[in-house]
Amino acid sequence: MGKASRAVIFLAGAVVGALALGFVAIAMRHDALALLGLRAAADTAAPTESAPVDGLDDTGVTEGDSTAVASESPVASSGSYSAAVRLAAPAVVNIYVARVVAERVPYNFLQDPFGEFWPRYRRRVEQSLGSGVIVDPSGQIVTNHHVVADADQIQVQLADGRVAEAKVVGRDPDTDLALLRIDLPDLPSIRLGRSDALAVGDIVLAIGNPIGLSQTVTQGIVSATGRAQLGLATYENFIQTDAPINVGNSGGALINSRGELVGINTAVIAKTLGVEGIGFAIPVNLVRGVINEINTRGRVVRGWIGIATDTVDEARAKSLGLPAAGVVIVRMTSNSPAQRAGLRPGDLILSIDGKAPKDAREVLLRIADTTPGEPLKVEWQRGNEKGDTQVIIDEAPQQVRGRN
Repeated sequence: MGKASRAVIFLAGAVVGALALGFVAIAMRHDALALLGLRAAADTAAPTESAPVDGLDDTGVTEGDSTAVASESPVASSGSYSAAVRLAAPAVVNIYVARVVAERVPYNFLQDPFGEFWPRYRRRVEQSLGSGVIVDPSGQIVTNHHVVADADQIQVQLADGRVAEAKVVGRDPDTDLALLRIDLPDLPSIRLGRSDALAVGDIVLAIGNPIGLSQTVTQGIVSATGRAQLGLATYENFIQTDAPINVGNSGGALINSRGELVGINTAVIAKTLGVEGIGFAIPVNLVRGVINEINTRGRVVRGWIGIATDTVDEARAKSLGLPAAGVVIVRMTSNSPAQRAGLRPGDLILSIDGKAPKDAREVLLRIADTTPGEPLKVEWQRGNEKGDTQVIIDEAPQQVRGRN
């Protein structure tokens, strides 16, 4: 190969190499510019330090008022409810209960031939746990009645680790509520909200002591309000929620997104039935009334006339031979105010003090809200006969109900 040919090949190789290096340089410059652009964008978008919620310090509590809440929801733009939890959680306590129970010793013929006729019993200490809510800095705590029923000793543990013996101030088995008191200084307390302002779909948080895991928070929504006829208490007006409520949560707080108490967690549909996400809480408006009654009278006083009622529709009314649909008296206590006033089982209640009841629950609540000793006008229908009578209200006896 001549010198000219070698020169041409060398020149072509040099040109190709130069072009390759140029392409590499351009590619590297493009990546470098892109990287610099990304960094600049990241620096521009870097968040500044988040400011505290208006009216709240870094603990979520207004200075000088352990029970105050901001007028606006403390939910951050990220969707966090941490401010509401910081506000309410210190007032939620663990409750440990000890009961002395007597149980029959199993019969053993070889050890005790006569044990079948003279059974022996032994005593043991039964322990259980629940939750409660401090509603007043003086040390008043609201919980469920079934949490502390028949308790021989009640211990309360605060979120800050302090422990104190609790005394029962009053009980109301008919709503499954109890009021306790502890003697400790500098107690936090929760702010009471309004359960009548709740709407289906509102966010709620349950705080309690499930299976001993203190200060556990779960989140859900209000699934329904005004739930009744569940067999949980005599007077029922429950908030239904899908916020998980487990064993040990009973008596704990159901709060809204502002950290206000809107209910006392009380029950959950048994998961053995294959049901998930159905829990119930006692509305705070009812809780507030029970607290006031216990503090004022030492007990809850309600009206009573000694009847049990049921709501019947048109089809059922026809099958029972009733003149119309409505609220019917199904049972009556002997020598009760209703019986003395001339009412009978099977009577259809047309009105109470001139107002037609929507259902059996309304009849029960209307009677319960009437002061004992006052008259209540009841209009009734018995077959084709109609009439009215004045029933003198008695004080309702407490109905101590068991809990499955």
